[in-house]
Amino acid sequence: MGSRPEGQETRAVNLRMRDEVRALIDRAAKSQGQTRSDFMISAARRAAEETLVAQTFVQVDAESFDHYRAILDEPASGDQFDRLMRAPQPWAK
Repeated sequence: MGSRPEGQETRAVNLRMRDEVRALIDRAAKSQGQTRSDFMISAARRAAEETLVAQTFVQVDAESFDHYRAILDEPASGDQFDRLMRAPQPWAK
């Protein structure tokens, strides 16, 4: 069983699913050394976080926007960029 911080209660969530979906989840959970519940909670939390991050809206003033757009429009350069461009390309074998 997974541990939880002291004082944090849990609540039951009941789900209905087809047998083949449950078997798939069980296989995946087992491959990660997790219980079905821990695996499903982890996957659902990750999906929820990704959904909310994708909906994040950042608003800046026009001057800041123009500044960052100008930086992004400049060609890439510098030692780190040169090193990246010299790195082996696994797909080019």
